[in-house]
Amino acid sequence: MWYFTPYYAILRAVPDQRMGALLMGLSVVLFLFLPWLDQSPVKSMRYRGPVSRVMLALFVVSFISLGYLGLEPPSGLYTVLARIFAVIYFLFFIGMPFYSRASFDKTKPVPDRVLFNAH
Repeated sequence: MWYFTPYYAILRAVPDQRMGALLMGLSVVLFLFLPWLDQSPVKSMRYRGPVSRVMLALFVVSFISLGYLGLEPPSGLYTVLARIFAVIYFLFFIGMPFYSRASFDKTKPVPDRVLFNAH
């Protein structure tokens, strides 16, 4: 059940019990909104710009770190780190409509062999 530990770390990072439960639930539900949050003209990570790649890398690091922190006992340093990584986790989703736009993050052109042409 290691895959629940990032969400458990988010739950423990918030001092208010109800707000922690709300954020834990929101952290799971946000994945359902990705198709609407993503404003990029290309859908493959291969053709995205550097900003999207950096944000994805920060998200992966925060998710793995939250997974580790969810296994550790709640103490001062671990709680502070869990709060920092939880903020990075949510910034990935909140900022996506802005940093994924073509005007902000330059994308590579998608080759014709990948595009769907109904000729």
